Amino acid sequence: MAEKWMNQTARVSEAEHFDKLGEECGVFGVSMAAKEAAGLTYNGLLALQHRGQEGAGIAVLYNNSIRCTKDVGLASEVFSGETLSQLPGANMAIGHVRYSTTGGNCQENTQPIVKEYLKGRIAVAHNGNIVNGAEIKERLQSRGCDFTATNDSEVIATLIAYEALRSESIEEAVIKAARRLRGAFSLVILSNQNKLIALRDGWGFRPLCLGSNAHGLAVASESCALDSAGFEWLRDVVPGEMVVIEGKTMTSSMVLKEKKQGLCIFEYVYFARPDSIIDGVSVYQARFQAGKVLAREYPVDADVVCGVPDSGLEAALGYAAASGIPCVSGFVKNRYIGRSFIFPSQTQREAAVRLKLNPLKANIKGKRIVLVDDSIVRGTTSARIIKSLRQAGVAEVHMRVSSPPFRHTCHFGTDIDDEANLIANQISVEELARRIGADSLGFISVEGLKEACGGGTLDFCTGCFTGNYPMEVGSHTKDQFETC
Repeated sequence: MAEKWMNQTARVSEAEHFDKLGEECGVFGVSMAAKEAAGLTYNGLLALQHRGQEGAGIAVLYNNSIRCTKDVGLASEVFSGETLSQLPGANMAIGHVRYSTTGGNCQENTQPIVKEYLKGRIAVAHNGNIVNGAEIKERLQSRGCDFTATNDSEVIATLIAYEALRSESIEEAVIKAARRLRGAFSLVILSNQNKLIALRDGWGFRPLCLGSNAHGLAVASESCALDSAGFEWLRDVVPGEMVVIEGKTMTSSMVLKEKKQGLCIFEYVYFARPDSIIDGVSVYQARFQAGKVLAREYPVDADVVCGVPDSGLEAALGYAAASGIPCVSGFVKNRYIGRSFIFPSQTQREAAVRLKLNPLKANIKGKRIVLVDDSIVRGTTSARIIKSLRQAGVAEVHMRVSSPPFRHTCHFGTDIDDEANLIANQISVEELARRIGADSLGFISVEGLKEACGGGTLDFCTGCFTGNYPMEVGSHTKDQFETC
């Protein structure tokens, strides 16, 4: 997404930080006959790295004990060859890659979260956001529970451990805890009772899927991680389902039920990798179809179509296919700028786009282009991209966006700025087009996006666009905890 390419370590102002959306976290778990669980989990985390680049961790089950290694940084930074080799050979493991909100990136907040209780030990990895987490934390603290992190994932792990003291099995404890939670949670839980548990909330806000091979079973946020770890996609974990894996045996039960479901539709627009399948729908096809819908809703007379790398590329192909306008590469992306991409001065920040995305003049000079991107949050990055295109000699820039305008905050794990700061709530589309320097601007409609993402076969959460959420959020706010 063009609006989020500047790295988290390069936060130079609140405006810079929020001219993007935070990635989602990624979870992975595996149960194998061979003692290769840690290595396979690492492979899975590498495939999920796009969902979070600020922290990573792996917990393994070894001799009925859980050992965990985690830290801030990319998975490849946290787990060097030496570090990974020091994890004991294990049949079961879970892992997590994390995105954090402002000020929340520390070792204590990385996952998995490990908790001990009188009957055993558990490790929990979580993707989502609990809207009643502060209330639960306060109740647990009054009962003597301690907390060291500032995220709602520790609340979940502590609640499960607390319920385990009063339950016959870890499965019963997980069910009791899950029924107290309100919000988004896709969980993988490792128990020293030789059990790997996967659970998805009853609304289905965040994805979770199952895979298998001849040696075992795996669970992951996205199917691309199963592919990378050598597992064949089996099916999605359905909303409200709990899956318990013991060795190569899997049992399933429906433990949560909601009146409606609401998969985050932005998973298809941006969060997920295009080679993933989520709830039976190809992410690539959803983005391609969104581009086709955009061409229908906002046609324009132009010479070429260009996508903003990376998540605007598939929608650009769809726009070209539906419009008959050829699609060309409009940018060369520098893939070697890492997490230390920092701009101490305004002048350097103005030049930052060309460090990351440099216009390909041979394809665009003198042309009228359709520029396709996945979103606009504040518009500052879009303005810089369009300015760089003008400087490269583009004749006209007609921007098309494969998500509707953001008008509302998210309570379920996406890092969206306060509503007062969202550009769509401040000025009209026509004014925004002038501000970013575009000759015209069009956002896909909510109904058009739904059509692209499954054609009515799925229910979605579109609250960040419409203000209508699948569940009541009441007085709960997203900033009670760091999102995970």
